[in-house]
Amino acid sequence: MDYLDLTYTAPLMYQKDGTIRIRGSRVTLDSILHAFQQRATAEQIQDSFPSVMLRDIYGTIAYYLEHRERVDVYLNEQTQSAQELRRSLESRSAVISFREKIRTRRMQKAKY
Repeated sequence: MDYLDLTYTAPLMYQKDGTIRIRGSRVTLDSILHAFQQRATAEQIQDSFPSVMLRDIYGTIAYYLEHRERVDVYLNEQTQSAQELRRSLESRSAVISFREKIRTRRMQKAKY
């Protein structure tokens, strides 16, 4: 009888920038897990990310369920990093100036 290979490698890859993406795609672990945490099924997730194979979505979810604490730490770090970047970008004078221009145009349109 042939034996089954009982090991499975998660379909995840670390990128140089510290993010984790689904192997063979640009879809992040964060994206898949956000949809999963919003109660999307693997099939619904694939509808949103057609470049990811269904088996890789299931594999990602299985990895998360097996390593929840470690993955949650990673997700929290990613969230904090994104918030810091957002604050940094929003504090730039060019962004502030651009927002002010948009507000002014909206107010002008509202008058008409």
